Amino acid sequence: MTDPLRREVEQALTRIIDPETGRDLVAMGLIYGIEVAGDRVQVTMTTTTRGCPLTAMLKHGVEAAVAALPGVAQAEVTLTWEPPWTPARMAPPG
Repeated sequence: MTDPLRREVEQALTRIIDPETGRDLVAMGLIYGIEVAGDRVQVTMTTTTRGCPLTAMLKHGVEAAVAALPGVAQAEVTLTWEPPWTPARMAPPG
């Protein structure tokens, strides 16, 4: 059974759009993990490249979207580049 807050977090992350592709972060395969412990949420994510100029903006967007959810007292985002992102992580269009 999936935690309802985890589902809400994932749904919130689908509203964050990668400006380069026009697709949301979940569909892009940039979200590597969502951990919920009570009212604390930890999101592990990546970017398409290590030197992506949009890294800070995307990280801030994830933190803000998660922190705004009812029931979340703390939202933390960890960036990782292991394993490296590849287009194979993307969900099929539509």
